[in-house]
Amino acid sequence: MIRNARADELPMLREIETAAGAVFREIGMHEIADDEPPTTAELAAFQADGRAWVAVDATDRPVGYLLASLVDGDAHIDQVSVHPDHARQGLGRALIEVVVGWARGRGLPGVTLTSFARVPWNAPYYERLGFHVLPDEQLTSGLRAIRDEESARGLDSWPRVAMRRVVTDLPR
Repeated sequence: MIRNARADELPMLREIETAAGAVFREIGMHEIADDEPPTTAELAAFQADGRAWVAVDATDRPVGYLLASLVDGDAHIDQVSVHPDHARQGLGRALIEVVVGWARGRGLPGVTLTSFARVPWNAPYYERLGFHVLPDEQLTSGLRAIRDEESARGLDSWPRVAMRRVVTDLPR
């Protein structure tokens, strides 16, 4: 089940992020595995604005989450993470589809995200979900700012891409 995150669950989202990030260690991306998850205050801003969703287990405990914002007229996935104990069950896909529906319901033409180009559970996975890589010349100013911030944080040590999925036939 997917639902909006509650304020009392924000510490759990940090735990999910830490656990989900640890799998990057297995492919030599130790810096990503050790990256600090969003703070509770950062998560609270998404939650308070209704832009944080959780996938929950049978006991209603979050096991995955997604944060979204608006960037240049599109919905933007800021973060999507699923605890490794619950991976490969379609929870990431379900979270993404909730945001696609959220965008469609608001008349937004697309959903964007940034991702590691060569990590199997990143860009190749999102391509299977209907996202396509945006060439640099097609990046909006907002996406360019996100990529610049990622670069400043050292994330460009591995190839990164911005991606977009069309959700309505409205022009951008």
